[in-house]
Amino acid sequence: MKAFRIIAFLEGVSYLLLLGIAVPIKYINADPSYVKLLGMPHGILFIAYVALAFTFQRRRTWDIRQLSVVLLCSILPFGTFYADKKFLR
Repeated sequence: MKAFRIIAFLEGVSYLLLLGIAVPIKYINADPSYVKLLGMPHGILFIAYVALAFTFQRRRTWDIRQLSVVLLCSILPFGTFYADKKFLR
């Protein structure tokens, strides 16, 4: 569970950096390098988050609604922080 919480935190931070810094720089300065730099790590963390959600769904016996909320949190800004507080502790 500790690994899932760490991945959730890192995924949330990478998503916020991507949306809050890299994307505005891309469109304001026409410089996509930050999106390229942050995009790959975020993608890997996103895939790890989703895979761990399915793994822990079986271990924690989450019903489909709980799993759906945890998965939805992966695409919402600040969502992984909510999932950590509500489902991962």
